[in-house]
Amino acid sequence: MDDQNFIIKIGVLAAYVGVLFLIGIIASRRIKGMSDYYVGGKKMGFWAVAFSARATGESGWLLIGLTGMGAMAGYSSYWVVIGELLGVIVSWQFMAKRFKKRSDSYGAITVPDYLHSHFKSTSNTLRTIAASSLVVLIVIYVASQIDVTGIAFESMLGIDYRLGALIGFFIVLTYIFVGGFVAAVWSDLFQGLLMFLGLVLLPIVVWFSMDHGAGVTAGLNAIDPTLTQVMGQSTNPWMNLFTILGFSMIGLGFLGSPQVYVRFMSIKDESEIDKGKWVAAAFTLLTDAAAVTIGILARIYFTENGQDPEAVLGNNGENVLSMITESFLPTILVAVFIAIVLSAIMSTIDSLLILASSAITRDFYQKTFRPHIKDEALTKISRISTIIMAFTALIIAIVMDYVSPGRQIFWVIIFGWSGIAATFCPVIILTLFWKGFSERGAIASMFTGFFCVGLFNFVFKDLPDVGEYFVALDVLAPSFAIAMLVGYIVSKICPPRAEAVEMIEEIDAQ
Repeated sequence: MDDQNFIIKIGVLAAYVGVLFLIGIIASRRIKGMSDYYVGGKKMGFWAVAFSARATGESGWLLIGLTGMGAMAGYSSYWVVIGELLGVIVSWQFMAKRFKKRSDSYGAITVPDYLHSHFKSTSNTLRTIAASSLVVLIVIYVASQIDVTGIAFESMLGIDYRLGALIGFFIVLTYIFVGGFVAAVWSDLFQGLLMFLGLVLLPIVVWFSMDHGAGVTAGLNAIDPTLTQVMGQSTNPWMNLFTILGFSMIGLGFLGSPQVYVRFMSIKDESEIDKGKWVAAAFTLLTDAAAVTIGILARIYFTENGQDPEAVLGNNGENVLSMITESFLPTILVAVFIAIVLSAIMSTIDSLLILASSAITRDFYQKTFRPHIKDEALTKISRISTIIMAFTALIIAIVMDYVSPGRQIFWVIIFGWSGIAATFCPVIILTLFWKGFSERGAIASMFTGFFCVGLFNFVFKDLPDVGEYFVALDVLAPSFAIAMLVGYIVSKICPPRAEAVEMIEEIDAQ
C-alpha cells in the first residue's frame, strides 16, 4: 500500500470516527438516569430501532464471515439469508409487541428485569442466573468482535492485528462511555445506513466491472461444480440436510436474544413496531443476499479450478471483502468500506457492552445488593462496569489470537451468538406464548441452553461417525430445541405461581 492511499484511508476513517464521537457527545445530553443510559428513556423511533436491531444482530460476520462463506460454499450459502429473514420477520411480527407491552407493564429496563417481574419472583435467583449468563456470554461475544476488528485492520489497512484491535476497541468504548444506549442506537442508525448502502451497491459495481464470461453459474461450475448445488456440496444427502439446517437455523437467534430485544423495550410505542418490521425485513434480505453474492463473485474472479480457495482468499474466505474492494473500487471508496466493516463490528460491540453493564449495575448491584439506591447514583458505576467488561473481552481476544491463529471467523462469532441465543431465546418465547411456563422451568431452560452450546461444540463434534454431522449442524439448533423441551418438562412438573398467571392474564386483557 503506497503512502498516498494509506493517508486517504486514514483520513476517511478519522472522519468516520469523528461522526461517532459527535453522536456520543450529543447523546450524552439526554442521559438523566438509568432508563436513559440503558434503554434511551423508552423514546426511540422505529427507524433508529430497526436499523440498530439489525446492525447489532449482524455484526462483523456479515461483511467478513458471510462474504467468505459465499465464496467457500457457493449457492447453498443463501440458506443463511432465508433463515435470518424468517427469524427477523417472526420476531417483529409475532413477538415484539407482546414483549414491548409486558416489559412496559413491568417497568423493566433489562431482560433479567423482565424475567424477574414476569414470574413475580420472590428471590433474586432467576435475576442472578440471567445476569451472570449474560455477562459471561457477552464477554465471549465481544471478544470475537474485537478479534474481527483486528483482522479487518490487518487485511484492509495493513495495520498489525493487535494494534488494529486496540484502535477499534478504544473508539467504541469512548462513544458509549459518554452517551450510553442513545449513542449506541444513533450510531447504529448511522453505521447501519453505511452497511446497507455499501453492501447493496458493491455487487452491482463488481458485476458491471467483471468480464461476465458465460455467467455466474457457468463460472462457478468451471471452478467447482459443487458450488452451484443449492442443497449442499456433499454427495451424502444427510450431510446436506444437516448443513442446510445449520445455515438456516442461525435465524433462531433473533427470537429473543437480549441485545436485540432490549431495542423493543426502547421503542416509543407498539405502533412503531409495525413500521419498523418492514425496515428490518428489507435490511436483512438485501444486505445478507448482497454479502453472499459478493463472496460468489469473488470466487469466480480470484480463483481457478484446482486451486485451494483458502490459499487465495484467506482462512474461510476472510479476505474476500478487502480483495474485492481493492480490485474494483477507487481508494476513497475502499476507505469508505473500511469504515463500513468497522460499522458492522462496532454496532454490535457497543450494544453488547451496554447490555453487560446493565446486568452488572442494574441486576447485580442495584436490585440484588443495594435495592434502595437511586438510579441517578448509578451512572458512574454503569460506566465503570462497561470499562471492566470491555477490557476483559479485549484480553480474551488477544489470547484467542495467540492460542488459535487458524480460527475460522464465521464460526467463532456464531459460537458467541449461539450461546446467547440458546440461553435466552427459548425462555423469551415461552414467557410470551405459554402461561404455564414457570420460574423453575426458565432456570432449567437457561442452564440447559448455556451448557448444551459447549457440549455440542466441544464433545459432540468430536464423536466418531456422527461428529461431522454435528459440525455441519452447528450448536444453535440442537441446543435451542433441548432448552425449549427442558423448560416445558420442568414447568409441567413445577407449574407457575397462580398470582403470576393472573398478572399475565390481566396485562394481555388490557
